[in-house]
Amino acid sequence: MDRLAGNARLMIVSDLDHTMVDHHDPENLSLLRFNALWESNYRNNSLLVFSTGRSPTLYKELRKEKPMLTPDITIMSVGTEITYGNSMIPDEGWVEFLNKKWDRNIVSEETSKFPELTLQSETEQRPHKVSFYVQKDKAQEIMKALSTSLEKRGLDVKIIYSGGMDLDILPQGAGKGQALAYLLTKIKAAGKLPHNTLVCGDSGNDAELFSIPDVHGVMVSNAQEELLQWHAANAKNNPKIIHATERCAAGIIQAIGHFKLGPSTSPRDVMDLSDTKMENFDPAYEVVKFYLFYERWRRAEVEHSERYLANLKSVCCPSGTFVHPSGIEKLLRDCVNSLKTCYGDKQGKEFRVWVDQVLPAQVGSDSWLVMFKKWEQSGDVRQCCLTTVLLSSKDVSVAQGLTWVHVHQTWLDGAATPIALIPKVKNPTPWSEFRLISLCNTLNKIITRLLNDKLTQKPPS
Repeated sequence: MDRLAGNARLMIVSDLDHTMVDHHDPENLSLLRFNALWESNYRNNSLLVFSTGRSPTLYKELRKEKPMLTPDITIMSVGTEITYGNSMIPDEGWVEFLNKKWDRNIVSEETSKFPELTLQSETEQRPHKVSFYVQKDKAQEIMKALSTSLEKRGLDVKIIYSGGMDLDILPQGAGKGQALAYLLTKIKAAGKLPHNTLVCGDSGNDAELFSIPDVHGVMVSNAQEELLQWHAANAKNNPKIIHATERCAAGIIQAIGHFKLGPSTSPRDVMDLSDTKMENFDPAYEVVKFYLFYERWRRAEVEHSERYLANLKSVCCPSGTFVHPSGIEKLLRDCVNSLKTCYGDKQGKEFRVWVDQVLPAQVGSDSWLVMFKKWEQSGDVRQCCLTTVLLSSKDVSVAQGLTWVHVHQTWLDGAATPIALIPKVKNPTPWSEFRLISLCNTLNKIITRLLNDKLTQKPPS
């Protein structure tokens, strides 16, 4: 949240399994469509929140399996854990709140009296969540009896049944809905309350999300019976909640368009990106557009045309350079020429490219520094580069597009590797403030000098 200067344009709060992530979509197309839409139009001024029943362990496993973006905030373990950013820093205030009228030992004692309950794996047992499997026909009876026994022991708990088999016991103040309400209160206090919030879900443990006042909501087309029944009983006449006709992330995109929350056409749905009409220079869109073209080129999903390569060369500074993670440096235009040799080399193969955390910063009147993670997956092999791009609007029109001046990539090991782009100093002393300001000024001077050199130099003959 610190990166936002003011109110978030949009906050999306989405469940993962069978909502953002479609486990019946082996190509992950709907998720990749959402990724491209979010990074090109929303990342810079909006908030992405994942709200999942998964524990941190299973959440991290899912991130290794699927091409997921990095959220600003992660709510896990059915709303009992809230963390922030790449490093997943826990919200200690939420932990203190949940400790009230909660005793995990008493919960374990009482649940042991019900042989119908089967304890879930150790990874799913969390400080404020005890999880079981229970047969569907026994669920309601067990929940009623458990609630009575735990109340007699002085606990104030919430019992949630979802997925046709999962039973979670949480503190009464926990849950996906309460976690979201807590976050909205915290964000409002920081003066960054979103202009619009869209909640997205498919199962019973998502119902609380739709109960938060003033939010828009989408139940994806594949929503389970338990959520649809809740909606029919509690929110049937609420025009802010819809049942999408599209599955999973495609349903989320559909809801963005339905509620007119912002752009809802993913760049992945545009076949010829060179025809895109822009009103202003948009560094994030330029980055997403290029790497989508790169994927399509190698999959032979675009025509093998000199026109495409000529267009690419035209937006590269004549002396612009690309620094490979290995340290090898090449002219950008030479890199474009080398694309001829890899056309269609991934045709018919499982090959995808996506970008994450695309964050442009204007560093001059006509220049932008864009930092992001560039992911590339071929079969089971996945690689990530921390990428920095310098773009310029000097002497070009919006229709021509920004000029690529410099690209620098560094290998990033694993999806969970934390990124610290700018060091944060807690309670800085005047000296640390001075050093940070000096560092920023020095960086700006280097960028400006590099930009001027690149735009005035002629390429070596």
